[in-house]
Amino acid sequence: MLGTLPEESTSFVGRNRELSRLKRALARHRLTTLVGSGGVGKSRLALRAARQAVELFPHGVAWAELSPLAGDRLLLATVSDACDLSDHTPRMPVDALCEWLGDKQFLLVLDSCEHLLASCRALLGDLLTAAPGLTVLTTSRRPLEMANEHVIEVAPLSPEGLDAVELFNQRMATAAAMESCEHSAYGQAPARSDEECRQDDDQAAGPPADVQRAGVQWGAQVPHGFTVAQICRRLEGIPLALELAAAQAARTSVEEIAGRLTSRFDVLKAGERARVQPERHRTMRTTIGWSHELCSPRERLLWARLTVFRGDFDAQAVRAVCTGDPIGVGEVDPLLDGLVAASVVTVVRGPQGSGLRYRMLDTIREYGASWLRALGEDAATAERHAEHFLEVVCEAHDRWLGPEQAHWYRTIGEVHTDLCTAVDHFLTVSPARAVRLAGRVGFFWSCCGHLHEARDYLEQALAAHGSDGPDRTQGLWALGFAATLQGDYATAQHVSEECMLAARRDRARGYGPEGTLAAAYLGGLIALLTGRPRAADVLAGHALDAAGGEPFDSPNNLRCHLAQVFALTGLGELAQARERALTLRRGCVDRGESWTRAYLDYQLSLIALFSGDPPGAAEHARAMLEGKQGIGDSFGIALGLDLLAAALAAGGDGERAGLVYGTGQAFWSTVGHPQRGTPELRAVRDECEQTARAHAGDSAYAAAFERGANMDLATGLKEALVPLSGGPGPDCR
Repeated sequence: MLGTLPEESTSFVGRNRELSRLKRALARHRLTTLVGSGGVGKSRLALRAARQAVELFPHGVAWAELSPLAGDRLLLATVSDACDLSDHTPRMPVDALCEWLGDKQFLLVLDSCEHLLASCRALLGDLLTAAPGLTVLTTSRRPLEMANEHVIEVAPLSPEGLDAVELFNQRMATAAAMESCEHSAYGQAPARSDEECRQDDDQAAGPPADVQRAGVQWGAQVPHGFTVAQICRRLEGIPLALELAAAQAARTSVEEIAGRLTSRFDVLKAGERARVQPERHRTMRTTIGWSHELCSPRERLLWARLTVFRGDFDAQAVRAVCTGDPIGVGEVDPLLDGLVAASVVTVVRGPQGSGLRYRMLDTIREYGASWLRALGEDAATAERHAEHFLEVVCEAHDRWLGPEQAHWYRTIGEVHTDLCTAVDHFLTVSPARAVRLAGRVGFFWSCCGHLHEARDYLEQALAAHGSDGPDRTQGLWALGFAATLQGDYATAQHVSEECMLAARRDRARGYGPEGTLAAAYLGGLIALLTGRPRAADVLAGHALDAAGGEPFDSPNNLRCHLAQVFALTGLGELAQARERALTLRRGCVDRGESWTRAYLDYQLSLIALFSGDPPGAAEHARAMLEGKQGIGDSFGIALGLDLLAAALAAGGDGERAGLVYGTGQAFWSTVGHPQRGTPELRAVRDECEQTARAHAGDSAYAAAFERGANMDLATGLKEALVPLSGGPGPDCR
């Protein structure tokens, strides 16, 4: 099963006719586009339709949200991520995606294409040609204008029907409950005088001119007997407009909201903009503007500043990026709660173990961004945003050896789009900081499958900033690591040599041994993967002798020790390799370190296999898989599955080995790696596969392999991790 669908954070109301029409379209057309104005409900309709259509597509669905993308640079990477592809090869990413999708039958949803129409047309032209089983559903404010595109216009809910009223009532009840929670947490906010409001407005600066012209007449008289149905008619049934109005009604009353809406639309009707904009667009912008005016001045300012975030964000990031006169750090949480209560910001469910995260719809972000520009704060906010994410990456890099590795991997993954935005900003204003950021995040990106982005950004940053220093050395190391994982050993070797020279210059200027250790590990890794374990041992040994200290003094020191364990195994010195691996593994366990521990388990599994201990090999392989699963390292998982399958085959369980080999093949296909691990594993894998066939029989082995290869990745990995029987784990050996 490919991809996952976002959670539906609120109830879905109505749209039965549209869902039926869309279901028929997905069955008959390979490309369907939902077209409609901002806030009309295209994304929610597409999401519900995708959920209902899962059974029609044997390989599942993939959902790619494009609204966070400021340009087309990350379009292909975003779609590849949605399709569970983390290609590790140096080939063109579009070629990798076409090959990955070529034999699959599934649904790909591209949400919010309107700002990337030309790029989406080009990408979908390639994908639809290469993958005959692909069906695509897009949402956009305009059609893609592609051949055979089936366009469905999404209209608002009928203002005269019950669905609009039901939506309003449900959202008002939800907002009332949130408002109650907010008051219980922070206390009822005291009323402010007109003079206090004016002072706050002066501090926050004035609104754009078009918003000023369409201001609310606060003294308007409320029409008698105004009903929710009348509000729905006034707002033309536009879902986002109804949600914004319902959120405000929960704070005041339906009657007061009705009066304010009436006065505001009367002003707009006489205004200049009423003659130049489509009615639905005017209604949506007017409602957003009206909701904006009902926010406090500080809420409005926070709204504007929040638009700098491209993806989801948490309160800590908001405090770092959006505080500053007149918003204090202590005001962020209640102001965020106010924007959530007003339906300006949505609370989203983050990964397990993470705190609350927030999201802003693109329609609302666009409005706030116009305010940010009008306030003249866009450049300063972008700088604070980039600097914050540089600090996040530096902290993740500095805490590499601690117990929070999985947390930092998860954090880096959650803010991927914002990190790319930060690098883009620094490439323009400060190439030195671009090198610093890309160099420190490059290792995380490479381990989690963002190899193409890592390499692209590192090459750009290093070309823009050529000055020597530890940051450049770190950047060269990260670039060489990415090229190595792609199997581009010629480029990797060239970068490795440049990295070694840069590290020597750093030492001559009085810097510590970190650069030399990093360069030695990179050179050793290339040597290991190209069948030269003796060279890897010598490179790592010389660097460690020069640096001195203990393995856990630094990440690069530990990595060099890891390279020596790999080298000793490759040289056949199994007893020494096992002893050193167990010593290092105990140190990793004591510190909660998981990345190195996983690769030590890989080596211990291989050593056990070479030593005739299949059960021990299987236990260590499972331990490796658990570690790699925690950080989402598909390449490492694929390696571990191959090793586990080999151990199972050596132990005589040919059918289960076939299943795990098949699951491993499914993971290898997501990374497309030309070489499956170090050379010494290749012969073992081939021999054990033949052994598995002999134990299970060709037909049973083939059936088990096919089942594993066609199982969705999460289920296949879960099944592989189940041991056949209880017994001592790797910590007991």
